[in-house]
This record gives sequence, structure tokens and C-alpha cells, in this order.
Amino acid sequence: MNPLQQVLDWPVPHAAAAVLGPSGVLAEIGDTTRRFPLASVTKPLAALATLVAVEEGAIELDLPVPDYAPTALSPELAAELGTMTLRHLLAHAAGLATDAFRRAGEVGARRIYSNAGFDLIGTLVTGATGIDFADYLAEAVLGPLRMSATELKGSPAAGAVGSVDDLQALIGELMNPTGLLHPETLSGVWTVQFPGLLGVLPGYGGQRPNDWGLGFEIRGEKDPHWTSPRNSPGSYGHFGRSGTMFWIDPQARLALVALADKRFGPWAIKAWPQLSDAVLDAFG
Repeated sequence: MNPLQQVLDWPVPHAAAAVLGPSGVLAEIGDTTRRFPLASVTKPLAALATLVAVEEGAIELDLPVPDYAPTALSPELAAELGTMTLRHLLAHAAGLATDAFRRAGEVGARRIYSNAGFDLIGTLVTGATGIDFADYLAEAVLGPLRMSATELKGSPAAGAVGSVDDLQALIGELMNPTGLLHPETLSGVWTVQFPGLLGVLPGYGGQRPNDWGLGFEIRGEKDPHWTSPRNSPGSYGHFGRSGTMFWIDPQARLALVALADKRFGPWAIKAWPQLSDAVLDAFG
């Protein structure tokens, strides 16, 4: 029996899912070509494009933002967050508020999940490259990975649409890299940045610690969580408020992507770990 069969019983208008292993797709269900609003699953895409810009030398990962982009922040905010770097922004450790360009904490002191931080990242990459961020994402990531159904239509934090098929291509690159990024750079997405930081995981409350890589959430020992308690601590991925999620478990050598078009809520809190358990039971 297909372990993804339960997806067809989710209380959502539409859903599709796939399981991948090192050799490729192990199971699929639903219309894997259908385009869904990705919401915050946009962030890993934006992070990879940003890391391409870092490798190209257009932008610096560890240089304070005001030093190389003095007009990116207001003088007041630059004075308050003057040591903030691109690494801080990608790892939600910059001290920016969730949805506003204002200080909500000290740089590097705790994990504050920030959509505004990813909007600032888009502004920084555009300023450094002279290319609109949506176009840069298409050139740096979507084109090379042949993600033809994916498009950034708004914020680098949450504005992309895409399909299960396309996210399979993204996951395939992460599980079996072909050269989109240098291995050392790519390892930053699944390596905890600024270890030990506490913070709130949206929808799941405070976590001690609240681990993140560069644009990707790392499971660690978080409880509660949207993956299964049986997923290894090194599992990494993201979920979106539109009902979207994916994870990669390097210990199990498995990945799961599931997209739906119903806003995140109690249904997802129940359904996603159950689906993850079924996948681990079938292929783990």
C-alpha cells in the first residue's frame, strides 16, 4: 500500500505528495504537477539563491549589512543592528521583528522568525547584483534545477508558487548535489547556525533550542514539531502557512514533500506527523 494514501483523506481541496530516497522518487500521490502557493517554503529557495550570490562574490555572508549596504536600513535601525549580517538574517538571528523593519531583540541573542528579514535579503541581493530578486532566483536556482512550474510572485519570504515535481528537483539536489553550490556552502543549510539560541517556532511555541541552518529549519530535539518524533535530529526542511511542507532526513536517507491548499492549522498539526510516520515505516 502506498504510504501516502492518507493524503487523499486530508480535509483540503487539493493535495499532492512524494517520497524520495537517494536513488529518486519512491512514491507519489495526487497531481504532482499542480502549482500550489508555497508560503514560507519560499524561504529555502530564496536562501539557496542568496548563497549562489555569495559564491559569485556579489554579497558577503559575514560582513555587517550597514558596511556594504548602508542604504538598506534606516539610520536608526542601522545604529541598533549594526552587527547584523546576512548569516544572521538567513538563520532568523538578526533581531528583526517578524513582519516589520524594527528591532525586536539583540543581534544573535535569540531566534526571532522574521519574514521581514527575508524581504531585506531580497533587497540586499537585488542591490548587489542589479537583478530583481525574482529574476535572480529564476536564473540561479529554478533554471539550473529545471523547476519550470515554480515562480516568485511576491515576497522572498512567502511569495512563490510551485509543484511537488519541482520540489522533488530541489530535494534531489540537496540529497545528491550536482554542483549548484560548493559542498562547503551547501552544508550551511543543514548545519546549525548560532547554536543554542532559544526562540518560538511559529505554530508550535517556544523551543529550547530553536535550531536553524541557512534558510532551513533543523529539527533538533524540538517538541512539539511538524515532523515525526521519529525523524532524526538532523532532519531539515520547512513548512508554510498555506499548507505546505518538506523534510529531508539524512539518517533515514529519505525525504517527504507534501503540498496542500488549506491554511496551516489543527489539520496539519495532526496530519503531517502521521504522514511522516507512515513514510518512515514504509521506507525507513
